Amino acid sequence: MPAQPLTTVSIFLRRGALASAVLVCAALLAACGTRPVRSPEPAPAVPVSARLSEHEAQQVVIAALGLVGTPYRYGGNTPEGGFDCSGLIGYVYRNAAGLSPPRTVAALDGWGQAVPAEDLRAGDLVLFANGGPPTHAGIYVGDNRFVHAPSSGGQVRLDRLDARHWARQRISYRRP
Repeated sequence: MPAQPLTTVSIFLRRGALASAVLVCAALLAACGTRPVRSPEPAPAVPVSARLSEHEAQQVVIAALGLVGTPYRYGGNTPEGGFDCSGLIGYVYRNAAGLSPPRTVAALDGWGQAVPAEDLRAGDLVLFANGGPPTHAGIYVGDNRFVHAPSSGGQVRLDRLDARHWARQRISYRRP
């Protein structure tokens, strides 16, 4: 049988078949290199452990409450010299529980374990942020209250987490 002359239509059909074959091969190869998409499964609830025993956590609370009224001083970390927020935390945890927390609020944000609000217990840290990383911290003492050394107010004090100023901020919790 004599070869039929190539027409524009037959060239187009051959090119179309070749293009289709190339696309099918590319799709198959691409599928081999990807993982199947799976919907994320919820992580199982894991209880937050602590380095502090219940007794040590209570000692932290007692020590923090005992410092209410101490003057605020930027960079301060003793009752005699005054406290800033992270200095207060360092002093209390060192003396009441034998732990040495980081000196800055930014570093406290990674200390211990994150705690969901519903699992908060006395002796945990509370950290406050206003759109960025945390800039202030205190020690939770129970009953929705915390002890901290705010720059305004002039002294270590006891405040409520639901007070207007603090409730407007993003609050996170850490358990040493």
